[in-house]
Amino acid sequence: AYEKRFPTCPEIPVFLGSEILHESRSDDGAIHIIERSCKLNVDAPRLLKKARVEYVFFIQKNTVNWKERTLRIEAHNETFANRVVVLETCNYSVHPENEEWTCFEQSASLDIKSFFGFESTVEKIAMKQYTSNIKRGKEVIEHYLKELISQGITFIPRWTPPSVCGQKDEQTPTAGDTAADAPLDSGALGTTREQTGSSCPPAEALSPDADKLDADYIERYLGQLTPMQESCLIRLRQWLQETHKGKIPKDEHILRFLRARDFNIDKAREMLCQSLSWRKQYQVDYILQSWRPPALLDEYYTGGWHYQDKDGRPLYILRLGQMDTKGLVKALGEESLLRHVLSINEEGQKRCEENTNIFGRPITSWTCLVDLEGLNMRHLWRPGVKALLRIIEVVEDNYPETLGRLLIVRAPRVFPVLWTLVSPFINENTRQKFLIYSGNNYQGPGGLVDYVDKDVIPDFLGGDCMCTVPEGGLVPKSLYQTEDESENSDHIRLWTETIYHSASVLKGAPHEIVVEILEGESVITWDFDILKGDVVFSLFHSKRAPETSHKEGTLPSTSAAGDNMQLIDKTWVLGVDYSRMESPLVCREGESIQGSHVTRWPGFYILQWKMHGPPPCAATSLPRVDDVLASLQVSSHKCKLIYYYEVLASKDFRGSMSSLESCNSGFSQLSGATTSSSQSQSSSHLSR
Repeated sequence: AYEKRFPTCPEIPVFLGSEILHESRSDDGAIHIIERSCKLNVDAPRLLKKARVEYVFFIQKNTVNWKERTLRIEAHNETFANRVVVLETCNYSVHPENEEWTCFEQSASLDIKSFFGFESTVEKIAMKQYTSNIKRGKEVIEHYLKELISQGITFIPRWTPPSVCGQKDEQTPTAGDTAADAPLDSGALGTTREQTGSSCPPAEALSPDADKLDADYIERYLGQLTPMQESCLIRLRQWLQETHKGKIPKDEHILRFLRARDFNIDKAREMLCQSLSWRKQYQVDYILQSWRPPALLDEYYTGGWHYQDKDGRPLYILRLGQMDTKGLVKALGEESLLRHVLSINEEGQKRCEENTNIFGRPITSWTCLVDLEGLNMRHLWRPGVKALLRIIEVVEDNYPETLGRLLIVRAPRVFPVLWTLVSPFINENTRQKFLIYSGNNYQGPGGLVDYVDKDVIPDFLGGDCMCTVPEGGLVPKSLYQTEDESENSDHIRLWTETIYHSASVLKGAPHEIVVEILEGESVITWDFDILKGDVVFSLFHSKRAPETSHKEGTLPSTSAAGDNMQLIDKTWVLGVDYSRMESPLVCREGESIQGSHVTRWPGFYILQWKMHGPPPCAATSLPRVDDVLASLQVSSHKCKLIYYYEVLASKDFRGSMSSLESCNSGFSQLSGATTSSSQSQSSSHLSR
């Protein structure tokens, strides 16, 4: 079916044609390789005219392995190759546990070195083109599958090796570049299920029931899942159990991230790990207990919870048109507004769990009703819109798939301007949940009554239900913060009382902290997460007090140096001025490490994180290619981590992280039953 796209494909208008550059087959006929030059018409006429290029050419290499039953497609650009590098890889394979399923994995990278000053434009065009190609690719393959079935082609014999005498087996297909090249088993053609993105990479062999969840549990708490989606959930949960022991979110939470990334495990895992580290660093689990909104928010923030919609989702009402966004930002700052929005999202998740128990079916998202009456140009105040965009970014990254429906009513003429500014920052899946009503269109059939029961429609929208959401109004200027009090950073800072510290580690610039121990038999404990890159963690002891110094020489800016500290002087000699207390521990990106060390002597203990590089090679051996590539890859990047440490008297330490205050970093609000180690350790233990 894939080969029918060549040499031309009317189903893909931008694909103008192709030419075979090279074709080969293995001796046993199992592997068939075709390399083509493909001619594309990109939607950027003015840009290409400036560069004096009419069309774009790509080199595509297709490898069909009939023995392994796989198709691998590799493509790279030939046009502008010295300025832009585009690499794309697609893999079709048979699902390891169900031969009637086809797994499809697609990935791409874009590296813009220079492009006549149009780098940003090229990036936007490329992303737009790639996104449309992903959607179109599935439609095209389904089109040709139906065409083949209509022609009566529903069975392709399995490949078998040639006979001993060298003659090819009678069953070896010889149809050339047609659908007969596709190694599908009997009956599979009509029931192929194609999954865009990475659909569950093959895992180690599992027992028959290890990759399944109880059907009643799924129906009661998770909703309908295909076997593929169920398998993805279990595998991601297993990975979390290996790397984040004692901190496993509930299945409902993991499932949100999988759905947000179309069940692409790699992307969902990356997004979820970033979010878990964020929750841990800023103690988001405890925001409902620790956050008390200022009286100003209670009076002027025009939002609140109000019963539920017809589907049982909690209903949140926001009278945005009546809110003085400029006044709130000037009086409270972005941090307080962000903290308040986070508390709303946490409360929303809590209400979803409650409604799931009340209605006996999974309620995993809520509905938001936004009233825009009163929206005008003052709501387009630039700092206010900027704060809104940042809040949207934080919510999108950490609360995916929690918004079930957004009902926007009484949208005025100025709304399209606000929508133009905000919509690019909202995920496409989220935008599809928006329903917008202008004027009084929300009244009557097709309006609110289709989604909200009449008896809970607020009185200010013509309903009979009294709504307790504040009416807002202008915040008095006397309550505005002074210039010294107002936020002056472009990055939203969450509350400063987090027990975790952030640090950057660069090549040649490790991050080090010192702990002074006045008496022996104390216990130094640590808990840190690697957010980016790979680092090596070490613990040293010295009788001399190290001098604090920031690394400045190799850092691009003073801001980058602000979270990097070096203590061990270059003149110090290991074994003389200081000694190693713990063996170096290599910590990979995404891992969570907890450990402890019982001190033997008083003095200064130094915790060190440095960038992980390839091991030094022997003088008689050449460096390995993998090591060289690894060193090149990390040389221009910095590693990031968050960490917490504490010193306890040995009598107070029980060898379990649950006995430390640092266990407050655990995702208790997201976790079901968590377990903790009961073994006393004198060195780091890694949660893998």
